[in-house]
Amino acid sequence: MIKLSVNINKLALIRNSRGNNNPDLMQAAIDCELFGADGITVHPRPDERHIRYADVYELKKIISTELNIEGNPKEQKFIDLVLAVKPAQVTLVPDSQNQLTSDHGWDTRQHKSFLQEVITLFKNVGIRTSIFVDPTIEMIRGAKDTGTDRVELYTEEYAVNYSNNKTNAVKPYTEAAIEAHIIGLGINAGHDLCLNNLTHFASQVPLLAEVSIGHALICDAIYFGLENTIQMYKRKLLIKP
Repeated sequence: MIKLSVNINKLALIRNSRGNNNPDLMQAAIDCELFGADGITVHPRPDERHIRYADVYELKKIISTELNIEGNPKEQKFIDLVLAVKPAQVTLVPDSQNQLTSDHGWDTRQHKSFLQEVITLFKNVGIRTSIFVDPTIEMIRGAKDTGTDRVELYTEEYAVNYSNNKTNAVKPYTEAAIEAHIIGLGINAGHDLCLNNLTHFASQVPLLAEVSIGHALICDAIYFGLENTIQMYKRKLLIKP
């Protein structure tokens, strides 16, 4: 069963736009779990424009599934947060400080030593690690050398090319996942996955453990309701062998 982790950044962004607690982020996280989410993902950024660092500490107290914290470990504040909260999983993303959203994976060869250092730091306290990578064999093999438990395949390119040729669009991800499995890495995926393209991706990427979805899911929830939307995404992940 492929797990669905719901990224609640956009709910925090809406809350922050009015300066109060509407929507109630903690209650929303609890409800996402009640509605079927297998985990909650947050990606705090240095400017705290959506998820605030204080939110993460509060979420840790209430999450009953898995908390996944994404972020750039080049920020010491991020490292301190993860070590203090001890989530089930940390996903390392090479964002620049003022970046709107994630747009590339790590160069696992160039940043090998740095990634080895921070991954060891997190694994030593029992946190599962995942690193954001583009779907290339070289980057997958480089990820193995960092000591990470999993890779998260960056799926924007798949989403952009899906409507033109979904077979070609998913091919690099299939190959990357096969290589990851062969060398002993778990496989996550995320970025611009949606109701339209999710089933094809999940059916063609073997041994996919988890998808993290936020923007599209929250947008769909405006029309379909949060509970119904989460269930719709879960059904898209019910892949027949």
